[in-house]
Amino acid sequence: MIFDADNHYYEPADCFTRFMPAAQMEEAIRVVDGDEGSSVLIGDRPFTFLREPFSTVHTKPGSLREMLRNMKAGLPIEENDAIESVQPEYQDRAARLALMDEQGVDAMVLFPTVAVCVEHFMKENPARTYANVHAFNRWLDEDWGFGTDGRIYGVPLMSLIDIDAAIAELEFVMDRGARFIHLRPGPQGGRNPGDPIFDPFWERVNEAGLTVTFHISESGYNELFSVAWGEEANPSSHQQSAFQWTSFYGDLPIMQTISGLTFMNFFGRFPNISVMSVENGSLWVPYLLAAMDKMKGMGRNGPWPGGYVSGRPSEVVKERVFVSPYHEENIPALCESIGASQVLFGSDFPHAEGLADPLSFREGLTGLSADDQTLIMGETLASLASAPA
Repeated sequence: MIFDADNHYYEPADCFTRFMPAAQMEEAIRVVDGDEGSSVLIGDRPFTFLREPFSTVHTKPGSLREMLRNMKAGLPIEENDAIESVQPEYQDRAARLALMDEQGVDAMVLFPTVAVCVEHFMKENPARTYANVHAFNRWLDEDWGFGTDGRIYGVPLMSLIDIDAAIAELEFVMDRGARFIHLRPGPQGGRNPGDPIFDPFWERVNEAGLTVTFHISESGYNELFSVAWGEEANPSSHQQSAFQWTSFYGDLPIMQTISGLTFMNFFGRFPNISVMSVENGSLWVPYLLAAMDKMKGMGRNGPWPGGYVSGRPSEVVKERVFVSPYHEENIPALCESIGASQVLFGSDFPHAEGLADPLSFREGLTGLSADDQTLIMGETLASLASAPA
């Protein structure tokens, strides 16, 4: 079983507007034409994190890897060679299924390119947030589906900034067969996502045995923290400074999310919920495990709103958190940290920083046993996708 934990589509420009009620269209994430070209608005706020987010041309799958190889070899780099128009399989389900057959991929968890980056720009407006989340999830269900075919598991968006709206959206996607849901890493409405105030939502997730995915997103940490260091609040993704890439985008949000859930005794209270970290890399994993084990003792006299966490936090993570590393990282070392049973194959296809051939991920598994490789390449993920008996 080859089951890819990290695949993507390129959204069409109407993914938020196709199912948006006419009366709420001004709240939609939409493309607007102006004197200086088109722009993307979220309500009345410009969306600046991704440049040309609904472009009809993109960099080819795996092109970053090829570019870096050429640079290392001293070969010329022709940027135009890395550009292609959006291929049918990036936006059409039937074409994607045919490509999966060619690639030898049995099933995939399918994430947005744009939509995981938008919540930060409307977090102060719950009505706008849920109008767009619901419209998007209706589009996703129509164009890709939530996985009832056992092959393409489109991941619906969730937000916890309004508990009643969150529950309504959760029930909507569960009724349509969703086995995975997505939250952006980081706090939700100024709270730990494991805060007991959200228990009515998590009780439903726990009962259904869903897997919660935290794909790298625009978690808003540049605006929250980097401004205190004199950095720009909301730079576009590839205009972030090296300091912002290192300290505020990527590792910090997912580390705090996993730590926050663990110390809120989330996994003790909800034994049927598993968590996947996707496209957040894995460099942070060994540090976080060691730090949590140490700091549990330091915080023993502090508050434990979800109940005291029994045992070592690192052991909780090793049982309930699954990590999809970047393909270029030391995957055997990650297996040493958390166990091969917690490591998931993810190609990031068709993004430039991902793999043009998803199965080439196996190149990073050298030295692992055949059984461990089988778990990583899909057996574990297939188990997560299955509904509880």
